Amino acid sequence: MGSSISFPRVSIPTDNIFVVTGGNTGIGYHTAKWLAMMGGTVIIACRSEERAKKAIQQMNQEFAEEKRKKTTGVVDYDQLNLEFMHLDCSSLKSVVNFVQAYKSSGRKLHKLICNAGIGFQDKLSHTEDGHEQIFQVNYLSQFLLVSLLLPVMKASGTDCRIVLVSSIAHEHARFDPNDIEGKKYSEPKYDATALYCRSKLYQVMQMYRLNQAIKDTDVTALSLHPGIVRTPLLATFRRGSTRVLMACLDCIGTSKSPFEGAWTSLNAAINPELAGVRDVYFSECRPKEPITAAKNKASQDALWDHTLECLKDYLPEDILRELK
Repeated sequence: MGSSISFPRVSIPTDNIFVVTGGNTGIGYHTAKWLAMMGGTVIIACRSEERAKKAIQQMNQEFAEEKRKKTTGVVDYDQLNLEFMHLDCSSLKSVVNFVQAYKSSGRKLHKLICNAGIGFQDKLSHTEDGHEQIFQVNYLSQFLLVSLLLPVMKASGTDCRIVLVSSIAHEHARFDPNDIEGKKYSEPKYDATALYCRSKLYQVMQMYRLNQAIKDTDVTALSLHPGIVRTPLLATFRRGSTRVLMACLDCIGTSKSPFEGAWTSLNAAINPELAGVRDVYFSECRPKEPITAAKNKASQDALWDHTLECLKDYLPEDILRELK
């Protein structure tokens, strides 16, 4: 696998609250499960209640097996503290509804792991909000989620973290301030590869610009590449111009299991050594420099301004002022 680095097995207090978007499958599943197995209370934010409940049931079965094996770092609870909350990242209204429900619960929020995402699509698709689907699901909706939950995180104590799960694919993106939503890749010929790569670049750029906005708070943002992970999302890349690359990766054994793919997210979320650390992009648990375009301040500002314009009808004035 090219790396023996894992994540620290720490004791997490039950009153530490985590939200994992897309926590019912793939990397998100193992991220949510291990946060709960180390003691945390985890909200699985995804579209399907049925799939989330099946995932929670499976997590508890695997938890029982880990306890039987006396696995290091696993708590001795009867059941994991896992809950489902509905979140559909293809709908900005759904994001607002999620945040309203979360705030109504009176909970704090210590770690927000923006893990949900979609890969290649067969054809161009727009959301109910009029945005290209990959742009909205992978970036825009989770930007809105972060923004609306910032007041909760700021009031939740020290060492609150936002983890943005990006990808090495960001290295193949090109930033165009005049076409941030990638219309030139939508028509006349749809290029899902370019749109996906750009959405992942935007997450890294968001980390830097977000940290600038919250620099005087106890909330920090990190971003990461989890590795090439064998998940349902990876399967969407096995066609078109990337299928040969995927076949080569399979042959040389560089892809990871979903559990191994979760290590970097878990490390970013709970490693005590990362308390207060911001503006770091990790690749498989190690700090790595993202591409130059991700660190360009003028590009970050252009993306930020466009994003706030897209979301101006969903962000209260006080949050908008702070983000600006």
